[in-house]
Amino acid sequence: MDAKEVLKKQIEIVKPTLKTIDKINNVAKEFILDLNKKINKKKINAEIFIGGSIAKNTLVKKDKYDVDIFVRFNKKYKDKEISLLLGKIIGKNAKRVHGSRDYFQLIKKDIIIEVIPVIKIKKPTEARNVTDLSYFHVKFVINKIENNKQLADEIILAKAFCHAQDCYGAESYINGFSGYALELLICHYGSFINFIKDIANSNDGEKIIIDDSKFYKRKEDVLVEVNEAKIQNSIILIDPTYKERNALASLSNQTFNKFKYACRDFLKNPMSSFFEKKNIKDELKKYKDLIIISLKTNKQKGDIAGTKSKKFFNFLLYNLRKEFVIKIAKFDYDDKKNIAYFYLVVLKKDNETIRGPPITNIKGLTDFKKAHSSAYIKDHIAYATLKHDMSFDEFFRRFIQKDKKIIKDMSIKEIKLVK
Repeated sequence: MDAKEVLKKQIEIVKPTLKTIDKINNVAKEFILDLNKKINKKKINAEIFIGGSIAKNTLVKKDKYDVDIFVRFNKKYKDKEISLLLGKIIGKNAKRVHGSRDYFQLIKKDIIIEVIPVIKIKKPTEARNVTDLSYFHVKFVINKIENNKQLADEIILAKAFCHAQDCYGAESYINGFSGYALELLICHYGSFINFIKDIANSNDGEKIIIDDSKFYKRKEDVLVEVNEAKIQNSIILIDPTYKERNALASLSNQTFNKFKYACRDFLKNPMSSFFEKKNIKDELKKYKDLIIISLKTNKQKGDIAGTKSKKFFNFLLYNLRKEFVIKIAKFDYDDKKNIAYFYLVVLKKDNETIRGPPITNIKGLTDFKKAHSSAYIKDHIAYATLKHDMSFDEFFRRFIQKDKKIIKDMSIKEIKLVK
């Protein structure tokens, strides 16, 4: 089966039915009607618009659907004030979610509704928070799709592919492609296949620079004028609504490379399996020595808990490398259960000899001998033999005990071996 056939089949699989789309839209319209009444009753100067994938017709089929509803407050309101006002409007039934600006979440007829407060601005440069740009993002993508209806399906394919390859999401524990970034990329390339071909053919270390609004005269100007911290990744995608912003600033080089190799593999051998999310546990069950660790934090589920978990995962790997050779290390965060899983396959390290200070360094030599009972002198230099004969279970027990304060400080409330 060639790529064209696979993609034709996939769009039928990953695209929601019209019945589903109608249900989501009806729930959203009903909610907006009620919310508007409350806003008017409290005489608050604000207006509402629907954002996200449902507004742009780029929604991917999934078990649970959500819809983003933005409340645009007049600029007269203070930045911190709008979350408080929105909370009073919505009422106690909504769950408050902490973020750069607090927003609210509730469920209506199995649809998750997220209500986000933003400031109504006339131009992107007036934005006080990145969410204030959402109105311009929605408007831009809708206009592009209206001029080329096929783009919607191509965007859906891109999102489904990225999700299956664990590259979807701007959250810090993923560092992948945001939905908006993928929409812009498909608008730029015209199709999913053109997009992945360009990525697959890119050279290691090459920077892909996209500036469709032509804010900069030359690509080199982007590297000079945009904040250096925002252009460290492999693709610089200038937000066509705001020249100061790289819409792919969250994409790490590690995630980009993973995505690039997936693109290359798909183009070599196009298969539907590239659009299917793999279960890490099933994928690694062939390893008899597979280690699984579960982790819970006391942080709010989602980006905050996921990022804390990923940070701890890296801390564990740092300590693990002192005693073992890490053959496989995979991280997975379940945002529904708010539990992170670490999947590890490790091998014992060979015993090694480390070099210490020269004998002329009395204090250093004394400290070295205290730290290493196997210390010896050769050619006026101290050495020690490190033996790596500890089992993983013993390492894990010692790690939990020795670093319990750090574990607590990192907001970890439970860590245990699943297997």
